[in-house]
Amino acid sequence: MKNFLKGLTAFAAVLTLLYIVSIGMADYFTPNSYKITAGSSLQWGSDAITAVAENGADISTGVCSTPNKSYKAKLMLYRVIPIKTVTVDVVKETLLVPCGTPFGIKMFTNGVVVVGVADIKTSSGTVNPAAAAGLKVGDIITAVDGKTVNTNAEIINAASGSGGKSLVFTVNREGESFTTAVQPVKSEVDSVYRVGVWLRDNTAGIGTLTFYNPVTKCFGGLGHGVCDTDTNELMPLLDGDIVPVTISGITKGEKGSPGELRGYFTSDNAMGTLDANVPAGVYGVLKTAPKGDAMEVAMKQEIKAGPVKILSTIDGGKPQYFTAEIEKIDYRENLQSKNMVVHITDEKLLSATGGIVQGMSGSPIIQNNKIIGAVTHVFVNDPTRGYGIFAENMLSVSQSISFDDKLKAS
Repeated sequence: MKNFLKGLTAFAAVLTLLYIVSIGMADYFTPNSYKITAGSSLQWGSDAITAVAENGADISTGVCSTPNKSYKAKLMLYRVIPIKTVTVDVVKETLLVPCGTPFGIKMFTNGVVVVGVADIKTSSGTVNPAAAAGLKVGDIITAVDGKTVNTNAEIINAASGSGGKSLVFTVNREGESFTTAVQPVKSEVDSVYRVGVWLRDNTAGIGTLTFYNPVTKCFGGLGHGVCDTDTNELMPLLDGDIVPVTISGITKGEKGSPGELRGYFTSDNAMGTLDANVPAGVYGVLKTAPKGDAMEVAMKQEIKAGPVKILSTIDGGKPQYFTAEIEKIDYRENLQSKNMVVHITDEKLLSATGGIVQGMSGSPIIQNNKIIGAVTHVFVNDPTRGYGIFAENMLSVSQSISFDDKLKAS
């Protein structure tokens, strides 16, 4: 009898442990907040998880018909086991035009990015003024002696005209601003005063437009931010334009070597303006509305693993739909752009590109006639697979930027 009780106790302990682990895992991998459109239902994980409002109403039945309302709700596993309290926001349905068209980016930085520091040969030896002042790769110089700078030339001219006098640099590092004194030295090579920094004040590239909002005239693209090629840090946007692009060729992706879409700027006439470069992509306003029918945006809990279509342009023609599959969905809220694992299955696309290549970032992903996200990254060791971002995330950023612009205008 004692052995039976011991066994029963051990079995109960195992069940308790499994329960705790299961709830912990469900808590970790489920979002803390959800959005649903007015009149729709909250379905998550094939209905295994439902949300019950604090007043007892089952949100999964679509009782939330009033937009711009927020609920506190209990997330329930199999309608029995409570997981955690979440926020459910009821939002208005938004229709966006999926694009899949290539575009060129011309971006000028807000401040000047330090991409390297260099030794300078002087009559008294080799010195590195920038390093001595504490400057590091990735720093953004925003002012010299209190005067705002946005170009390489402004810093070069300040150093060369200093006569060796110390300059005060205002620097932004990881969101924190500080000042540091930099002592220019005269180069033995050309007798010009220098501070020993390599700088970047602009960038250009090719990406894919994800969507256009016919109401706000705003667009979203790339699904990830534009980063400096040397520092891999997000480029601080001062201003920029997007221009039309023609795809002229393809470098096929292979294991260990990402491919790319090759193209050229068709015109210098801007088709739109850039308003933001953030981890979730680039955003701005288009001057002319693109052709195409608008689609509803899927909320993250609506997305299912399985077949999807990707809208992308891989030649000089129009955007085409290609088949793919969502293999994995990661709902953790600390992930900004790597929310889904996308596997390309379309034989035509695989034959032409090898899978996902640079330049396809921003290609919209469609499931059940809804925009669910955009392609963002390729796996270096498997070009048939890559990451995607939730369309809900991109839409939220776009709406926030549009709202901020309206406040500035008013």
